[in-house]
Amino acid sequence: MIPFTCAAEEVIKKGELLNLERCVDIALKKQPGISAALNTVTANQSRVGSANADYYPQIDIASGYSRASSSGSSNNQYTSSLSLKQNIYNFGKTSTQVDIERLNLDSSRADLEGVREQVIFNVKQSYYGVLRAKRNRDVAEDAVKQFNLHLEQAKGFYEVGTKPKFDVTRAEVDLGNARLDLIKAGNGLRIANASLNNVMGVPDAPEYSIEDNLEFRKYTITFEETIGRAYKNRPDLVSVVFKRQAAENSIELAKKDYYPALTGSASYSRSGETFLRDGGWDIGMTLSFPIFSGFQTKYQVEESTANLNVFKANEESLKQNIFLEIQQAYLNLSEAEERIPIAELVVRQAEENLDLANGRYTAGVGSPIEVTDAQVALNNAKLSYIEAIYDYRIAIASLEKAMGEK
Repeated sequence: MIPFTCAAEEVIKKGELLNLERCVDIALKKQPGISAALNTVTANQSRVGSANADYYPQIDIASGYSRASSSGSSNNQYTSSLSLKQNIYNFGKTSTQVDIERLNLDSSRADLEGVREQVIFNVKQSYYGVLRAKRNRDVAEDAVKQFNLHLEQAKGFYEVGTKPKFDVTRAEVDLGNARLDLIKAGNGLRIANASLNNVMGVPDAPEYSIEDNLEFRKYTITFEETIGRAYKNRPDLVSVVFKRQAAENSIELAKKDYYPALTGSASYSRSGETFLRDGGWDIGMTLSFPIFSGFQTKYQVEESTANLNVFKANEESLKQNIFLEIQQAYLNLSEAEERIPIAELVVRQAEENLDLANGRYTAGVGSPIEVTDAQVALNNAKLSYIEAIYDYRIAIASLEKAMGEK
């Protein structure tokens, strides 16, 4: 058995640079959920073949031996037979069953596509999550550097007697808090990497890096277009439509039990005290007509009708949920797009404010609290900008998933 780590290294090389498309490709090959959905499709393909079996003759062969003893004498009895049975006509019962299984197969294929789309979305979400965590860590590192420089500056002023000891201790506190934030940011990045590994299906992957594409790219589409695409492409909606059609055929299948069935049969057998001694043919046809089954067929039709109504209700419910999902994703996209330029402007303003605060402190007219507040404001502005970009890319991914597009 190949160790799990070795198997992961075969997929991802240590130190490899991965882009989003590569991560998606790995997930589509390694995620166990996709394997389960594929096997469900295979099982449904077998059910189609099983339903088709009724079109073909059923052939059996049998052989037997018995020995009887009575009043001191005994005799051997040998039997062997070859029989064939063929469905001739059952008022479309076989063809209807085949149609139902084919619709179920189509439904499972749509379900497989839905699993794939969910995997793709999960990869996108985790991929952008890693980039967000990495940028947050970079902000924390910059904050540590800035507070460290401020501490050195405060020490220098204190040593020459131009600033009080308070400035030094305040700078030390600020640096300590910045280091704590850096530790949290570093752990957040490690967790984000673990999440990406998990959604790719390689939780024990070696160290690698990913391409940074966390940037603003305007996504233009009308709300009406998103709804139209969703109702056309959503695999879960396609699946429930196939299930509803199968339920419609199930009603017709249940009604077939009201009708007769015509079958043909042929057999050849030999029996006797000597093996294969005497033999003969038997050929015939049977017409079976259901007279009374305790209302079983009636109840089966009613059950199938009720199941059809369930699928119709599920289809309508899913359409309403899709509309809401599209609406939410579209609104989130618009909201994130509006936030981005404002967040970008706030970052520039916070940088200018920090330069002014540092300049005032260097000139001896500013306070350390003013510098601290300006640095914290800049950190928060940068984090808000990163969050706005992340939210925008996730909103695009959510909208694409809601529309059933990769």
